[in-house]
Amino acid sequence: MKIATWNVNSLRVRLQQVMDWLGTHQPDVLCLQETKLQDDIFPIDVMTQAGYQPIFTGQKTYNGVALLGKNNGTDIHTALPGFDDPQKRLIAATYGDLRVICVYVPNGEHVGSEKYTYKLEWLTKLSAFLQQEQKRYRNIAVLGDFNIAPADRDVYDPQAWQGKILCSEAERQAFQQLLETGFVDSFHLFEQPEKVYTWWDYRMMAFRRNRGLRIDHILLSHEIAASCIAWQVDKEFRKLERPSDHAPVWVELTSTM
Repeated sequence: MKIATWNVNSLRVRLQQVMDWLGTHQPDVLCLQETKLQDDIFPIDVMTQAGYQPIFTGQKTYNGVALLGKNNGTDIHTALPGFDDPQKRLIAATYGDLRVICVYVPNGEHVGSEKYTYKLEWLTKLSAFLQQEQKRYRNIAVLGDFNIAPADRDVYDPQAWQGKILCSEAERQAFQQLLETGFVDSFHLFEQPEKVYTWWDYRMMAFRRNRGLRIDHILLSHEIAASCIAWQVDKEFRKLERPSDHAPVWVELTSTM
């Protein structure tokens, strides 16, 4: 079973890239972030014709998340419980015996800002939500753009980014708290080369110079982490004309739906 995540930074702009990626990789479930589409214009027909059943929650211009599954997802959830938030940042569904949770964590703007406070509050609510989900589901995967580089190795220049947004101590502690609720960062299940990133700024030839950050993650509950046999970031789709600034990330599990 293959599950994947991709911040597409506008599904309207990169719909064909998404369809091409689905055709090439054939994931069982693909989680999308920053679809930036209202629900009434989501390209349902295109997805279903390609063999995928979409579940989505979106808004105009900003945010938006979606799940594209080869099978229909059930027990759908589209918001963090107990958190009054108009921003569309979470969607969850169950595929077979796997609970898939797609998240688009707030960016936070800059350390100390109101948006930074909102980000930390959102992460606290996410941690509580995951604890509740674990009472209902044994196998859980949390995928998405977390907007956090968990450690210095996940940043091309740790000194330059020290204490800044995406790399601040409070954000990294919040990420660690998510892991401590019962998850494994699938990246660390395998020996990895240095300088593996998932996001590169559009400016200053960042991708060409590999000046990136690893902020897109796939967290697996301990029950299914043992069945993970591959982790990969697909940089080829970051090389395309008008790409997203993020690359797709996927894992393969020996367990099936």
